[in-house]
Amino acid sequence: MPEAPLVTTNPLLTLAQHAASMPITPHTAHHVRRAMVDWFACLVPGARLAPATLIAAALAEERGAGRARCYTDNALSGIRHAALINAAAAHTVEFDDIHRDSGHHPGSVTIGAALAAAQHHGVPLETLHRAIAVGFEVACRIGMAVTPSHYKFWHTTGTVGTMGAAAAVATVLGCDANRMAHAIALAATMTGGLQEAFRGEAMCKPFHPGHAAEAGALAAMSAAVGVKGALDVLHGPLGFAAATSEDRGKWDIGLANLDAPPVITAITFKNHGCCGHIFPTLDALLVLRAQHGFGADDIASIHAGGYGPTKDICDRPDPQSEQDCRFSLQYCSAAFMVLGGVRLAAYRPENMADPRIRALMQRVTLSLDPEIANAYPRRRPARVKVTLRDGRVLEHFQPTRKGDPDMPLSDEELTAKFNELARPLLGDAAADGLLHKLWQGETVPY
Repeated sequence: MPEAPLVTTNPLLTLAQHAASMPITPHTAHHVRRAMVDWFACLVPGARLAPATLIAAALAEERGAGRARCYTDNALSGIRHAALINAAAAHTVEFDDIHRDSGHHPGSVTIGAALAAAQHHGVPLETLHRAIAVGFEVACRIGMAVTPSHYKFWHTTGTVGTMGAAAAVATVLGCDANRMAHAIALAATMTGGLQEAFRGEAMCKPFHPGHAAEAGALAAMSAAVGVKGALDVLHGPLGFAAATSEDRGKWDIGLANLDAPPVITAITFKNHGCCGHIFPTLDALLVLRAQHGFGADDIASIHAGGYGPTKDICDRPDPQSEQDCRFSLQYCSAAFMVLGGVRLAAYRPENMADPRIRALMQRVTLSLDPEIANAYPRRRPARVKVTLRDGRVLEHFQPTRKGDPDMPLSDEELTAKFNELARPLLGDAAADGLLHKLWQGETVPY
């Protein structure tokens, strides 16, 4: 292990002070609203699926009284159970947001925890907005300090997400910088989420944001009443960064430009219903298809060159389960060409077994592109080559992903995403009402 870098300031105390005093401008508040529209778009379908429905059933006898809503059954519950269930639900359909530079899905965890605390305590909407922005800020900055080596073994959403949830709930509870620091410190020692847990057919992946939201809420609630954490836990020789990253934490990166616009103003919102490491390949196929007008039956082969996690996580040539298909570049590329896109319908049993998709999958290959790999994690490109049956060879370099900060989804596109994912399940009246609250409302949504 390399020698620990010299840390001249305590990153935890710096982040806690920043979180406690971070201004929330109208511009930032609008980006919080965008994140909440996206979160509810993902939550609504996920709340009707395992594992969230099964977690709710497992906890049925323990959930008890409270004023936070569990969206699996619309029952009221305590903060911790609502945070757990809703955060898991928001991550289930793999449509939730990403912070590119930290590799973290901040929305599922942070909004799950912050909204539960805000509903339970009846705080103003402004407090909820601040809590969400603070949670994104803390988690993503810690994530930037340990990325990319952290991602080799750890699922960032389950680790740094715990600390973001703690900061968010601490904000709802009115914690000052000192108690904010203890909330983050307590959360740091409860982090978890192993890469191995989502390399197969298990339901573990949504457990990671669920546990992070619940553990972060517990940490903040405990700090608010005086429980103390180890304030050197992020940068200490036996602390979080030392244990989970090869370079023991790049705090110069994590703490850089604290006066810049908050992290929540630079979030990726997903434009495809699969692992984000597959996105640039799908975006490249979209460009090539539009330029050359070919269909699935015209393709002899597809080859994608990508960065490390694209190859390590998404090279799954024969996926069988829904979970596996969401993380298979071969499946998603073939489904994109046959179905026209990778949305929720791509994971219906009849589509996962579609002979046309299965046949095309066998002609999709993936390799590590060294040049592209060096750009990760700040850039997520792909180099795609499509060979057609008539002999033409089409190539495209996709420099970024639709939905990333440099190619963002508009407010209208986020509304369309909500309408696609949530409206069929909520019905028109309820969907319209919720959208109005999220974009224009002045009170905490329920």
